[in-house]
Amino acid sequence: MIIKSIWLRKIHKWVGLVIGLQFLIWAISGAAMALISMDEVAGGDMAEPAQPPPIPGASGWAQVQRQLGDEPITAVAIRALPDRQLIQATTDRGIKLFDAGSGEPVSIDRSSAAAIAKAMHPEGSTPLRVMPLSKLTLAVREHELPIWRVDFADQKNSSYYVSGTTGELLERRNESWRLWDFFWMLHNMDYAQRTSFNHPLIIMVGFAMAWLAATGFWLLFRTMWRHDFAQFRRATSFGRREAAKLGD
Repeated sequence: MIIKSIWLRKIHKWVGLVIGLQFLIWAISGAAMALISMDEVAGGDMAEPAQPPPIPGASGWAQVQRQLGDEPITAVAIRALPDRQLIQATTDRGIKLFDAGSGEPVSIDRSSAAAIAKAMHPEGSTPLRVMPLSKLTLAVREHELPIWRVDFADQKNSSYYVSGTTGELLERRNESWRLWDFFWMLHNMDYAQRTSFNHPLIIMVGFAMAWLAATGFWLLFRTMWRHDFAQFRRATSFGRREAAKLGD
């Protein structure tokens, strides 16, 4: 039993060291996320884009219907780009955009993505570069391709992400978000996607903490308290003997 206790204490010590380091990481990352401004993480101020001119009297809806043919339409919405208004038609084959005036199909190309991002930038900065994403990155991990990335040479090193399907501004990322996302990764221990608390690594750490607590209590009763009680018994026995001598 003594040998088992020695080995258990050694294992307990090293597991405690690892868990202690993780607790330190949780404390530092949690404090850092609390100190970073969430307004800046969300992208900061955003410009109110100018409204495009009203739809001409001759609406393009009839032309849209002709182009869709027999495709069943499940939803229709009027959307605005910086220079015009669109009809967004949702069908079984996906979302399609049409010019609201002429009814002609509209695609979100490089120049359109740049114009959308520039209109939403609070300083109206000219984009530094515009590139299509070939795969989803951490910045847009919850969205779907196609997506345009529009980079700005501003103080925040901002990157705006525009949907290549709808032309919507999906995300605004900057240095504050990148720093916050790094600490978020450390905090939830999801080093791949940075989205979930329910993954094997953090579950394993949870069980390790439970084991550490259980073995800590066992070692407490097995070693420290037994030793303390033995000292207490010796002290009380010595006291009784001394009292008996004085009584004699």
